[in-house]
Amino acid sequence: MQTATSGDKVGIGDEIGPFTRETGFANWNRYAAVNYEFVPIHMDDEAGRAAGYPTAFGMGNLQWSYLHNALRAWMGDSGRIVSLSCQFRGANTKGMTVTARGVVTGVEKADGAVTATVDVWTEAADGSRLAPGKAVVRFG
Repeated sequence: MQTATSGDKVGIGDEIGPFTRETGFANWNRYAAVNYEFVPIHMDDEAGRAAGYPTAFGMGNLQWSYLHNALRAWMGDSGRIVSLSCQFRGANTKGMTVTARGVVTGVEKADGAVTATVDVWTEAADGSRLAPGKAVVRFG
């Protein structure tokens, strides 16, 4: 992953990430403690199975935070996230490796600033996308 140290170096096709985490109860418990989100489907395998999954599954917003971390690592201190959105389309179950990635799809330069549009997503180890989204990042 190349860090965008300034907006002048950002180009279409630049890759964001990877930001990778193995998911499971320890990660979910820490996230739940910060957000007070102790929901049974995120803590208990039986509740997860009752919801149609093989185990308990992670919070969608935890995947959102992985996207945020990938963008922050890529931007460094020279950029700021203007917007970030995603759709939760797949659950991250216990033991799954989730990776946040992205690719720059647009670059605009105006008034001494560079704005990049980035397609972002989280994916499972098999490459299936769990949470596709879009971000807008501004440099300068």
